[in-house]
Amino acid sequence: MGAHPYWYLIPYEENLNHALEKLRYREFKAGRYNPVVPFPKFPITDDSESPGPQHSDINLPLNEMEYKGTRSILDLMRVSHDNDYCTARILTQQELIKYFGTEKPSAGDVENNPSFFDDVERGKGLCIIIYENDSPSDLFFVGYSFD
Repeated sequence: MGAHPYWYLIPYEENLNHALEKLRYREFKAGRYNPVVPFPKFPITDDSESPGPQHSDINLPLNEMEYKGTRSILDLMRVSHDNDYCTARILTQQELIKYFGTEKPSAGDVENNPSFFDDVERGKGLCIIIYENDSPSDLFFVGYSFD
């Protein structure tokens, strides 16, 4: 089976790891992860399926799914400059310019150039800071499941 992409757009927070943890907890509480929802539909909206969690702890689904992953943000545990599994890697300045033609991409820049998806490996993700009027406005998290 092939890897499945997932992505989320959330309001910007300076502490990227805190923002990721809040997003992970939100999606866990909503139950939008495999095996509860085997194939969550993206983008997530207010109308997205939300059956609630079927696990007592946020770390249990990833352990249970082993090599498959949760097909959701629960697969990403931290934000870092490192290209590690279960990590949302921050794009370098060179990568931002390569993909978006700027170090401060807007939402439109990211939406109109999804080629960065091609460089995301299974079990890994990216964190892209979105700018509006030269100021950070949103965070875009993207990843691929392990399976």
